[in-house]
Amino acid sequence: MTTTAASSLTLPRSASVHGVHATTDHGRLVVRCPDQPGIVSAVSTFLTSAGANIVTLAQHTTDEEVGTFFQRTEFHLPGLPAALEELERSFATEVAGPFGMQFQFNEAARPKRVAILVSKTDHCVLDLLWRNRRGELDMQVPMVLSNHADLADQIRPFGVPFFHVPATRDNRAEAEERILELLCGNVDLVVLARYMQIITPEFLDRVGAPLINIHHSFLPAFIGAGPYQKAKDRGVKLIGATAHYVTADLDEGPIIEQDVVRVDHRHTTGDLVRLGADVERAVLSRAVGWHLQDRVGRHGNTTIIF
Repeated sequence: MTTTAASSLTLPRSASVHGVHATTDHGRLVVRCPDQPGIVSAVSTFLTSAGANIVTLAQHTTDEEVGTFFQRTEFHLPGLPAALEELERSFATEVAGPFGMQFQFNEAARPKRVAILVSKTDHCVLDLLWRNRRGELDMQVPMVLSNHADLADQIRPFGVPFFHVPATRDNRAEAEERILELLCGNVDLVVLARYMQIITPEFLDRVGAPLINIHHSFLPAFIGAGPYQKAKDRGVKLIGATAHYVTADLDEGPIIEQDVVRVDHRHTTGDLVRLGADVERAVLSRAVGWHLQDRVGRHGNTTIIF
């Protein structure tokens, strides 16, 4: 099997929080634990004692008596990069341990590394790269991988390495292994931007990063080839898109974002395809953006969006 990559260059990156450039001293703390009294107080007291100023705080419990508690806190702490390791150790002992808490500190000024997988359809991958270049999506894109070479020339102007990893029924296992070699340990997120290959449970177990997928919201009513023609033939009045995390249950993973657009009998199949692509771009970019900003909490097969 051959693997080809386009040349790359370094593009400037900037971090932003609510449209304002983030300094290296801006952090995020995301926590999850069984709901109980005192969580907000304990987290706030810890951050204040560490010299941090809380900028925003959002919280949610799934049930006021036996629920799971989620909280996302943005804070400013002078010298955060140097203090982060000790901050994590102290928090684990003083707060996370007593509350049975899962937690994660992140530097807002450190973009997540995002790999994009795509096949032949270009609208989602080009939209993500365009938004990234404009600073709307604060991420580093170390690679775009595809099972087809068709989009190489369109990806190259963005300065992102393009890897062509051919995948057929005969070499699917070999192709998956090659993709894992490229991804494992190198990325924080994988986005399936209309990647038309099956993701196996083994891949999910080994990749070491969450995956976000986008698909039209006709599923499961119009599965298989030609969904927009099938929708047209049925006279649908709404078309839309769904972005979700990928699980072993194919398109059954936790939903991050959805949207729809109204159509009627005057729209042709081509119109539906065009409008569907517009919705897919918007939904995927919002879902990826929320993940990049640590705004998505996963609870079973659903999500909490802060």
